[in-house]
Amino acid sequence: MIFWRAIVAAALVAAAPALLAGEIPPDARRSGYAFMGPDTRAMQDDDTSNPGMLFVLDGEALWGKKTGRAEKSCADCHGDARSSMKGVAARYPAFDKALARPVTLDQRINLCRADHQQATALPYESRDLLALSAFVAHQSRGTPITAGDDPQLKPFVARGRDLFMQREGQLNLACTNCHDDNFDKRLAGAPITQGQPTGYPLYRLEWQALGSIERRLRSCMSGVRAQAFDYGSPELVALELYLMSRARGMPIESPAVRP
Repeated sequence: MIFWRAIVAAALVAAAPALLAGEIPPDARRSGYAFMGPDTRAMQDDDTSNPGMLFVLDGEALWGKKTGRAEKSCADCHGDARSSMKGVAARYPAFDKALARPVTLDQRINLCRADHQQATALPYESRDLLALSAFVAHQSRGTPITAGDDPQLKPFVARGRDLFMQREGQLNLACTNCHDDNFDKRLAGAPITQGQPTGYPLYRLEWQALGSIERRLRSCMSGVRAQAFDYGSPELVALELYLMSRARGMPIESPAVRP
């Protein structure tokens, strides 16, 4: 399926050179929600039907669970997430002064586990890490994205943009070829969106599970037959940062639902 989609993408781009329009102006940027069919939108809009909310509920339980050698919970430091975490996801990836680089929300959760709970890191794409990220992100639903505003992030945003524009893989395609040049078309029956990361972690019907933006980026890389970057790599963090800065001002939707 991934290979077939990649072949279709290559044909789509090759057949429509006149449509290559470059970066999308800020006032023309739209969430992936705008490209979804009525059934998918209805599933996202109704918390009782949105399967991503099951992960949010798991995250809420983990938020109050004491863990690690310190026997501390997230709530012991941060209190009620409904107030303390509101707006947090909208500014990630954020610059970490100690590390002198940006960290994602997933990485921040694991740094907190190591530094304050004296607990082991949760593996990328593990249910517990996705649940905690979804719970935290859900507290910012409706909050405008502000990621990338910190001047210290400027070189990392630029690196992410370079990666977004860089052709790669055996199909020699860049992210921009689909998400800037050919959005609002269809690929193997699925809508091509602008790639705005407003709903992560999100529930993808294809996966039948919640997943991070890093999982989606790696899937796209495999689709163009390129070597996917490792989870947590500087490249994936830079790409996520650029995408979030590109979506600045758009509201957080997490957990979104996509095909």
